[in-house]
Formats: sequence, C-alpha cells, structure tokens
Amino acid sequence: MIKLPGLIDIHVHFRTPGQTYKEDFFTGTSAALAGGYTTVIDMPNNKVPITSLKTLEEKIKIAKKQAVCDFGFYYGSLGENLDTFTKIQKKVFGLKIYLNQTTGGYIVDEKKFETICRKWPKKLPILLHAEDDVIGQMIEIAGRAGQRIHICHISSEKELKTIINAKLKGYKVTCGVTCHHLFLNENNVKKLGPYGLMKPSIKPEKDVNFLWRHLNDIDIVESDHAPHTIDEKNSDKPPFGVPGLETTLPLLLTAVNENKLSLARLIELCYANPKRIFKVPTDKNTYVEVDENKEYIVENKNLQTKCGWSPFAGWKVRGKVKKVIIRGEKVYESGEVLVKPGFGKYVAPAILRSE
Repeated sequence: MIKLPGLIDIHVHFRTPGQTYKEDFFTGTSAALAGGYTTVIDMPNNKVPITSLKTLEEKIKIAKKQAVCDFGFYYGSLGENLDTFTKIQKKVFGLKIYLNQTTGGYIVDEKKFETICRKWPKKLPILLHAEDDVIGQMIEIAGRAGQRIHICHISSEKELKTIINAKLKGYKVTCGVTCHHLFLNENNVKKLGPYGLMKPSIKPEKDVNFLWRHLNDIDIVESDHAPHTIDEKNSDKPPFGVPGLETTLPLLLTAVNENKLSLARLIELCYANPKRIFKVPTDKNTYVEVDENKEYIVENKNLQTKCGWSPFAGWKVRGKVKKVIIRGEKVYESGEVLVKPGFGKYVAPAILRSE
C-alpha cells in the first residue's frame, strides 16, 4: 500500500447546470474520489455558459449541496463580459477560452483574445483549448500582453514542440495532457468508434510516442473528464468527449510499473504542479491510500460516473484506490463513498484568498 497526496484534477466537465442527465456534482465528485482525486476544477462551457457573476454563483450554490470532494471553478468569456472580470476574479482559478470548435461552440477569435488577455488579471492564468497552428499564434498574443496561459490537452508532436520552443523563449506558458492522448492512438479509435471521439482528436502512434518521450516538458496530467450518455454516443451525431477521472491514476500507476515514468513524476503531474501553477489550497490531512500491486479490469458496471462507460473498459490496469481521506475524515473506502452530498468544500486560489 502506498500513500499519495490527494490528487488535483484541473480539468473536468460536470455538466451542471443544464445537462445533469450526463453528470452532476455528486456523481462527478464520487468518480473523482474513486480515482484518487480530492480536488477538481470545473470548466465553464455548460449549456448556459458561466460568463456572468450570476451564473457562476448559481453553479457554486448547486455544487456546495452535491459535492463529496473539494471543488473550484473557471470562468468563461466570448469577449463580451470584460466588465465582470473584477467581480469574479477571487472566485475562480482562471479563465477558459475556446479557440477551436468543441462542445458548446464557444469560440473566440484572435482580436477578441488579445483584448481578453489585456483585461484579465495577471495573477490568474488563461486556459486555452487551442490546437495545431492556433497555439503558436495565441502564445505570441498572450506574451505581448504579459499574460500567463495554460494550454489544455495537448495531443500532437507539433503542438508540444511549439510549447517547448515558447518555454525556451521565456513565455509564461504551461501545458497539460490527458491519459486518452497518452494511452490511445488512431488504431484504438477504429475499435472504439463514437466512444473514441473527442476534441482534440486521438492522434497517430508517432505523436503518442513523442508525448511520452517528452513527458518532462509537460506540466500536468488532466483528465478532461467529459461525460456523455451511451445513447448520445450511439446516436447519428455522437458528441465529442470521454470520461476520465476514474482511469487516470490506475493508467499512470500501470505506466509506473512498466517503468515509463516514476512515482515521483506522477505526483508532480497530478498534485505538485497543479497545486503550484493554479495556487490550489491543500490540507496536510488529505491523502489517498493505493494498493499499487492490485491488478484489475476496468469495467463499466463499477464506475461512479453517471455516464457509465469508459474508453478504457476491458483494459487491465495495476493500482487500485483503497481509501481516501479529506481533512482527516475517511470519505471513500473499497469502492464506497462514505460521506453525504455537500461534504466537499468550495475552494478558490490561495494567492487571492489571503488578500
């Protein structure tokens, strides 16, 4: 049995409010506990996007009643709500901007992005959904504005090379990768069909191998937990996105067992770097106990997420979360959530809470 700090997932989509049939804050945070995560940060691209103080406060109120692990939020913008930035900056961990087509269709162009960079407070990062050629351009725009950015879910050699070069030039940029971009390639997508559809798309094996070889240039592993129902995925127009909270840690621990990364590096990617980069408050009495030698098959029927499926169903993994402790209280053990909805705390960046 090994003891890990409570992991931090900086990238989840819990679909509340507006699409609770996919996921809500109870089922989503239950999935987080099952995956060894004790803090999650939720994205703003809900059915009604979180782009005002009113919608943000409504979301916080709902989560406070449902969550069983700690949680925080990001804000969203299409460039039309710049006057609200000062009102919400102490309530969120950053601003999420979409520069490519994704769920919700909230896309910002270059001109608006430049304006947003100049208006958004410099203490908080801007997170980007940006792919391919867009990345380099947006790094330059953010750099001119002196803005710190985090590129979410990088998926290709080209994207990571762009970020590596930007870091060498001194730009304030970090990046994250998901396990579906580390462990799946185009061959898997042929078998998965709609269950392998996501944005950014799964790439060829060549790109996946490059990500692994340059894992030290990546700052964070984020799940991009994006649940959709089985009926939706089986429809004529299946949506993009896959769940990931419950499979990220066991997949990474399996990679540790195969000597693809060290346990120390896993902790950096899933705890220390998220905490440092996003100023996430943590507690010394919050931790996870994992049986690192336990082998098991990922099965849809055993998942906590409401969507009830995983692209990794049928995979053999090594490393099982046995117990989760938050602030000294046992909240999860042997597959069972032990606390009531509302146990989880709403958290905001430590750098701003103290002001």
